[in-house]
Amino acid sequence: MTANSWTDQIVGERMTVDQEFSPKIASSRFSSQEWSLIMTATEFEIERPDDPEEARLVANTERVDQILPELENIRSQMGAMGGVPGESGGAGGGGGGFLDSIKGALGMGGGTGGDYEAEREAAEELTQAYADQLQAHLESKGRWDAIREQAADE
Repeated sequence: MTANSWTDQIVGERMTVDQEFSPKIASSRFSSQEWSLIMTATEFEIERPDDPEEARLVANTERVDQILPELENIRSQMGAMGGVPGESGGAGGGGGGFLDSIKGALGMGGGTGGDYEAEREAAEELTQAYADQLQAHLESKGRWDAIREQAADE
């Protein structure tokens, strides 16, 4: 990336979309702390930036796998402090709880395989929804074409 890449040009818009998107995070399986971690592992790219009709902002979540174990640690810490408001339930979220924390510490149940797959899928869906909302915001502000063209030049 260049020192002044297209991603640097949309920082203000991202802050606005972050605020607009917060209700979706609150109703998701992720806490705000978990969402922040997911976003640090997500990169945004523009597919087909040369084509004004087909260009699309996408969430590259290849690195999310690396942080999935940390999501479990966050839940364990939050569970030890009395739980995460709004946690448990959600879209099949891992609920946490005292027994789950003990099972996890003993290597029993919870944290591998299928659970990570569900976490990964939920993170991918939510980050792409964020990307779609960010693109719509850029389009509504008349900035999408300039950003898309800059991405094509990089």
